[in-house]
Amino acid sequence: MDIVSFLEKEECSFELFPHEPTYSAQRLAQALHVKGIEVAKAVLLRADDGSKFVIAVLPANKKIDLQAASRLIGGVRLHLATEIEIAARCPDCEFGVLPPFGSRFGIRTIVDSSLAEDEDIFFDAMTHSEAIRMAFTDYQKLEKTLVGPFALSE
Repeated sequence: MDIVSFLEKEECSFELFPHEPTYSAQRLAQALHVKGIEVAKAVLLRADDGSKFVIAVLPANKKIDLQAASRLIGGVRLHLATEIEIAARCPDCEFGVLPPFGSRFGIRTIVDSSLAEDEDIFFDAMTHSEAIRMAFTDYQKLEKTLVGPFALSE
């Protein structure tokens, strides 16, 4: 999946920001000169038996509360997935990159409610050296995420 092509096909307004390679959402925020709360990091979560995955999207400056995320999706026990599991589900992306579009990979996506408070969000495209900025409302229309509180301050 090519996120840029997908957004263009959907006639979505967005901006592409090339930057020096970064390997964390906080570093991406620094490279883009924006606050961590404006950068969405995507975290792949594995359900108990490993048969189902969920992408949790939260601000770069927060960490995930697995119990709160579990409650949001109905109580299934969740674990952080490995980078190998990420690569297996997102083969078109650079190793370690997980875009916040789980639906494009057949994976449910949940979003922390704090991200919905800002007009725009930034996130990794498909590489460690490109980011996308788009309106949160446009992202929500495309992805149809479940929104709720599951992020904690670091």
